[in-house]
Amino acid sequence: MRQEKTITEFIIGEQRRSPGASGGFTALLNDIRLACKRIAYLVGKGALADVPADAMRQIANETFLRTNEWGGHLMAMASESDPAPHPIPDKYPRGRYLLAFDPLCGGSSLDVNAVAGSLFSVLRAPNESTGAESDFLQPGSAQVCSGYAIYGPTTMLVLALEGGVNGFTLDREIGEFMLTHPSLRVAEDSVEFAIDNSGARLWEPAVKRYVEECLAGAAGPRGRDFTMRWAASLVADAHRILMRGGVFLSPRGTAEGWREGRHELLFESNPLGYLIERAGGRASTGDGPLLEVGPLALHQRSPLIFGSRNEVERLEQYHRDHNQRDYDAPLFGTRGLFRAPAEL
Repeated sequence: MRQEKTITEFIIGEQRRSPGASGGFTALLNDIRLACKRIAYLVGKGALADVPADAMRQIANETFLRTNEWGGHLMAMASESDPAPHPIPDKYPRGRYLLAFDPLCGGSSLDVNAVAGSLFSVLRAPNESTGAESDFLQPGSAQVCSGYAIYGPTTMLVLALEGGVNGFTLDREIGEFMLTHPSLRVAEDSVEFAIDNSGARLWEPAVKRYVEECLAGAAGPRGRDFTMRWAASLVADAHRILMRGGVFLSPRGTAEGWREGRHELLFESNPLGYLIERAGGRASTGDGPLLEVGPLALHQRSPLIFGSRNEVERLEQYHRDHNQRDYDAPLFGTRGLFRAPAEL
């Protein structure tokens, strides 16, 4: 039996390769690891925990806050579940990092025993930081690291650092995450795509064109058959794409609630965008690089397209070339598969 490296050993090894590292960042990652492990334990009990999904989200939120506030490595935290940032209490020392997180992404799936996860992002606190909302309004390219925990048949923690992306599986017998998926890379090409068809009537022309091409299969302009996958859990869809390629589409739409996108930039889009790009994939708004977007508000929403580089770049091309006019090919005419009934 091979001897896997623990996540603690891995993180310390990374620290030793960074001249001048103080160990504070290493300790912060260990606190995040512990928060995810505690949430995994509770999620893993399922109905035996006797906690409804909405209450489980609040417990996960408190777990992240309480586990990470005391270590002295953070200036402040911000949660997708709360309207404003959490400054570190005065009784604890403060550090030079900011932590943004979604404590239980896809938590509503727990009622049907489906996969959920946690997302996190670490930023450097600006000079003279007070932990205010404005401190968190940094583009995704400024992230120090990001990652997610996925609570499925096994619990995994996937961590993105400047040097790449690595996956760790929780060994329940010893209670530690072990390095099982080193140097993860997103396949450049794929025949899988993930999108929520319930919003098809609201999609932009570029997205309609792309999806209809995929559904046309080998007889269509792409010349090959595609498979559509949709887990209704952002972490689950991202994990599948990281492991075997694909593209995830959550585009902006034409109706209220869709125009700015469906996912929160700081808590969902940026952490996944950073991770996917460190693994060789691409993350985009459709119009351009996701990680270059400058946030204007803590809970700002954004379009989110990520995955296999060649597919995302094709979607960006369609946004440039085919997003302002009706389709001119018969396959994409006014009676296209995803036209709203009022338009037929």
